Amino acid sequence: MAKSAKGTALVTGASSGIGAIYADRLARRGYDLILVARSQVQLDGIAREISDATGRSIQVIAADLTKHDDVRRIETLLKNDGEITVLVNNAGVGAVAPLLQANVDDMETMIELNVTALTRLTYAAVPAFVARRHGTVINVGSAVAIAPEFLNGVYGGTKAFVLAFSLSLFKELADSNVRIQAVLPGATATNFWDVAGGSVDVLPSTMVMRPSEVVDAALSGLDQGELVTIPSLPDIADWAAYEAARRKLIPQISLNVPASRYGIPAAV
Repeated sequence: MAKSAKGTALVTGASSGIGAIYADRLARRGYDLILVARSQVQLDGIAREISDATGRSIQVIAADLTKHDDVRRIETLLKNDGEITVLVNNAGVGAVAPLLQANVDDMETMIELNVTALTRLTYAAVPAFVARRHGTVINVGSAVAIAPEFLNGVYGGTKAFVLAFSLSLFKELADSNVRIQAVLPGATATNFWDVAGGSVDVLPSTMVMRPSEVVDAALSGLDQGELVTIPSLPDIADWAAYEAARRKLIPQISLNVPASRYGIPAAV
């Protein structure tokens, strides 16, 4: 089979939910695929369906990205496969229990997957993208990145990292022709809730989006040049105002004197 002129998209967490939809949509856009997830059986099924529908070349790799050796395997692939042009960092896990009711070992595993693996895979892919002046990194976060009061605090913290990391990458790579996008979905009807220890059924239906709609909106946002895509946000001007308020703070958050409201005398 001839290689795709668009290159290959590597998608993590690709065996179900948002990751499986990304795989389908990117194949339909003409990309070959490398699909990464823990379940070989599920990956094989997804790959078969997508290959039959699109004719694209698909490689599957069973890997647990909370495991050191598995992460290193995917890093090596990203560094050495010159056909990879898109990295979708979708693999992640959540939690809904309040912080003090959550198991700290589970929280550490969450950080390893949501933060450490995402960071290492991005570090592996980006130098080659920069050298070729072509490539795209899509980091799938969550709306709790900007609403950490919801769900579990460590989960919100990991997704805040994804947003901050993406914003920093965008600034650092501004002249490299490498695309960065952070996707911040709200509640989505996937198995996230079962794994996280909750149920999507307790949420109003008006709050819950189908994964296909999340991905279709995210890819439309990518096409439109959005750095941050919140699939359900009705007016992008609201995000622009939020970002403008954040940027207004930046020149004032590191000064050589305390603010006057603290009543601390100026140093002589």
